[in-house]
Amino acid sequence: MQVKPDPDFLDRFNAALVKLHVPREDRIMVAVSGGPDSLALLLLADAARPGQIMAATVDHQLRPESANEAAYVANICRRLEISHVILTPGVPIEGNIQSSARTARYALLHHAAAEHACPHVATAHHADDQLETILMRLARGSGVDGLSAIRPHNGNIIRPLLRFTKQELVGLCESAAIETVSDPSNENPDFARVAMRQWLAQASHPLRADRAARTADAIAEAADALAWMTHQFAQERVTKTDAEVFCDATGLPAELQRRLLLHSIALIDPFLEPRGDAVDHLLHKMESGASAMIGDILCRGGACWHFTKAPARRTAQ
Repeated sequence: MQVKPDPDFLDRFNAALVKLHVPREDRIMVAVSGGPDSLALLLLADAARPGQIMAATVDHQLRPESANEAAYVANICRRLEISHVILTPGVPIEGNIQSSARTARYALLHHAAAEHACPHVATAHHADDQLETILMRLARGSGVDGLSAIRPHNGNIIRPLLRFTKQELVGLCESAAIETVSDPSNENPDFARVAMRQWLAQASHPLRADRAARTADAIAEAADALAWMTHQFAQERVTKTDAEVFCDATGLPAELQRRLLLHSIALIDPFLEPRGDAVDHLLHKMESGASAMIGDILCRGGACWHFTKAPARRTAQ
């Protein structure tokens, strides 16, 4: 059995795969939870690349219903004649549940994709997710990189549905007469994303998911251009010795100075990731010729910035 989606949907999905540079011969692992978004992704992927699709369902084992939901997806895949695997974490998910579950999910998907010779893992993030992400990051005061939101491509993860709305994906499942499952955590306003989603659903506003997707694409292109420029300037203006980094950021726009500052810090300590106010404060210090600490890095400002590991503190005898 193969479902034939609306030709316009299929054309848009194929165009997304082309833009994502997914070769026709490559196998794609599709992450399917059983919700309407991921089931619509499965239907579109199977129609676009028949015989090249494998489905994977991650059972986080956080709810009693999750095993039955994974089995339900397996049954749908049998009907569609799509190979399917259920993945479960090796250790219980603890701590920040959403963050820990996300980390475990992607680790399991990466491992399964490698095991089954799938160069790509497709997830069902869509235009409404993109709008929510932009607004959440805007509320946090994110810069250009943060406002580029959900990227269509991240390593071997691809997101071909970012130009599809939630309504379109629900309609696709309904037209195929496929029932979907619902995760109750998606209705819990204690989670920031759910709270934003509920606000969007209840408030009167002019925001549209399809337009937000275009905006995110434009900001992502700007972020990529700035990253390229930073790399170019770093070749000319940043010098690294065994223990020191020197950076000449004079005459550059503030955003490029900020990026060269972060680039220089990463050369000393790639695991230190200062953000927001901390970066703004340090940049002000460097421009004024002062010295400051960030992490265990001593930063000296002036015409040429200087970065080095701070001397180890003497312990009392």
